[in-house]
Amino acid sequence: MDTPSPSSLSRRDALQAGLLACLGAACGRIAGAATGDAQSLITKPIPSTGERLPVIGLGTDSFEGSDASDIQSVIVRMHQLGGTVIDTAASYGDSEELIGGALAASGLRSSVFLATKLTAGGNDFFGGGVGGAESFERSLKRLRTRKVDLLQVHNLSGVDTLMPLLRKWKSAGQIRYYGVTTSRVPQHGDMIDVMRKHPLDFIQVDYSIANRDAEQTIFPLAIERKIAVLVNLPLVHGRLMQRAVASKLPAWAADIGVTSWAQFLLKYAASHPAVTCAIPGTTQVAHLADDQRAGHGVLPDAAMRRRMEEYWERTVS
Repeated sequence: MDTPSPSSLSRRDALQAGLLACLGAACGRIAGAATGDAQSLITKPIPSTGERLPVIGLGTDSFEGSDASDIQSVIVRMHQLGGTVIDTAASYGDSEELIGGALAASGLRSSVFLATKLTAGGNDFFGGGVGGAESFERSLKRLRTRKVDLLQVHNLSGVDTLMPLLRKWKSAGQIRYYGVTTSRVPQHGDMIDVMRKHPLDFIQVDYSIANRDAEQTIFPLAIERKIAVLVNLPLVHGRLMQRAVASKLPAWAADIGVTSWAQFLLKYAASHPAVTCAIPGTTQVAHLADDQRAGHGVLPDAAMRRRMEEYWERTVS
């Protein structure tokens, strides 16, 4: 769900800052982790089944109105770098159509973990004008597929109404997993109630180094109930990149293969034990490649996470 910074210059400056912070011998030590080779791909299991997913995926709420060839290039490059998770929604304009066309043209449908979202009524901001079974049928047509890997109730809109349908579609093989999403801290309490009430495979929640509310409120319950976690807004619509651009990466970031601020922020988000996959969004291949490299090499351990938090709060925040 997360989208890139409105300013490509800020993102480019952040990339350059990361490279400057990694000059000399440090760069040599991390070269293998930063290249995106398949051998160093980091994956985590879906708790309910053990199926493993790469820890960095792709959010698509910025796809609306994009050129089809650009979207295909992004998806193909993600596949080349080992990524599989693509998250979209019925309400993201023509995002589903663009993804469906790109997957059909590239022949990659069977190689991706495809997730989308719906609401019950479809008459609110997140419903895209169509809700329930009609919304799901339309999504399948747009995505040019007979089934999706994950179907989610968008921002908790109509959870109780949709749960019987989700279970039915899962039993029929039209979806493999189901869950619920939010992208707003004020909904975290409601998310917890839903997690306790329903046997979910996945949740999706906002989380970043600058927004750690989910660590205290949602993640412990996700671990307890064995629910996979997708993280949206790990870069906060690019705003964290804008905040970080004037600061240098710490030299010790090389210890976890980090060469850019995007990788620093994404490795932090993906490294929480409750998190299965973070889904930053972009429509640019260069940004996609930078993001995907955060899913290679190693993730920070608890001590490194604390060090990252302290550095961010002292130097950037």
